[in-house]
Amino acid sequence: MADVHSKATRSKNMRAIRTQDTAIEKRLAALLTEIGFTFTAQEASLPGRPDFALADYRCVIFTHGCFWHHHHCYLFKVPATRTAFWLEKIGKNERRDARDIAALAADGWRVLVVWECALRGRQKLSDKALAERLEEWICGGGASAQIDTQGMTPLIITPQTGTA
Repeated sequence: MADVHSKATRSKNMRAIRTQDTAIEKRLAALLTEIGFTFTAQEASLPGRPDFALADYRCVIFTHGCFWHHHHCYLFKVPATRTAFWLEKIGKNERRDARDIAALAADGWRVLVVWECALRGRQKLSDKALAERLEEWICGGGASAQIDTQGMTPLIITPQTGTA
């Protein structure tokens, strides 16, 4: 299937996609603030530049877009055009994520990945449900985890391969 946009239009559209201060990051920041947590946004001194670092709890939170980080949910669809290019690009993102998460874990940080599908779309979690899960994980001191439309599940980290 051919792209419906010209190459120049597609390039302009892709350049407009933000890498920080996205809508899902803003929603998560508002929830964290509302439930009383102090955090640093875009902590450049840590591997992967986590979206939120809560130093008092030694934990970090990433907000991952389901397309860009290849989440197995209804928001991820393999592009019909330039498929090999996109799969290679997304694969590099996955490998970088795994490396960064493993480095954070090795340095004693707990990691939470909040997937885009938990924050937007037809199956998103309510603010109340999301706030409860955030507070439970941050204060609970438990293992690294991820939140998606199914709720919270463990995030498996191995030094050799990163996340599983």
